[in-house]
Amino acid sequence: MNSSPSAALEVGIEPAASADDAAIVTAIADLVNGVYMIAEAGLWVDGARRTNSDEIAELIREQELATARIGGELAGAIRVHALDGGTAEFGMLAADPARRGIGVGRALVAFAEAWAVDRGFASMQLELLVPTSWEHPSKQFLYEWYSRLGYRVARRGTLGESYPELEPLLATTCELVIYRKELMGVDAGEART
Repeated sequence: MNSSPSAALEVGIEPAASADDAAIVTAIADLVNGVYMIAEAGLWVDGARRTNSDEIAELIREQELATARIGGELAGAIRVHALDGGTAEFGMLAADPARRGIGVGRALVAFAEAWAVDRGFASMQLELLVPTSWEHPSKQFLYEWYSRLGYRVARRGTLGESYPELEPLLATTCELVIYRKELMGVDAGEART
């Protein structure tokens, strides 16, 4: 694992062998689902979950899942992957609510950006699901936070355009907001700060 800005916080791609460790996979899935249950309250029908153990295990096998740990304990997770030759994407960002305010989320995003820069990607993308008829406090917080990190709205669409299988699970009308940040000119050390 690569060290993050804080000596006690470590962020790195989860080792592929973890995909076969049910306790690790379950802990990551539970963390992501718990965070999204709060962050997306009211957006989904009852019982809808962000992920499951099979998906987490597959992302670990594919080396697309980074985790943050403090003293060896899981503190957060983020998915990183290539979209195309010039753009990488992060998603499934989840920081343990018990550790909010100490930089876990920022360290995960910095890791994702450094991961992209190290692989030659010129830009980073993320998607944010936002209700259209009311303001969700978590989504407003994330809009402001991502803006401070340099992300800008690139386009808007419907969930069904990208994920038609998920649209029936929505409890309210939402739009999928695509954010982008240009990474060229940022060296890996700068991206990690």
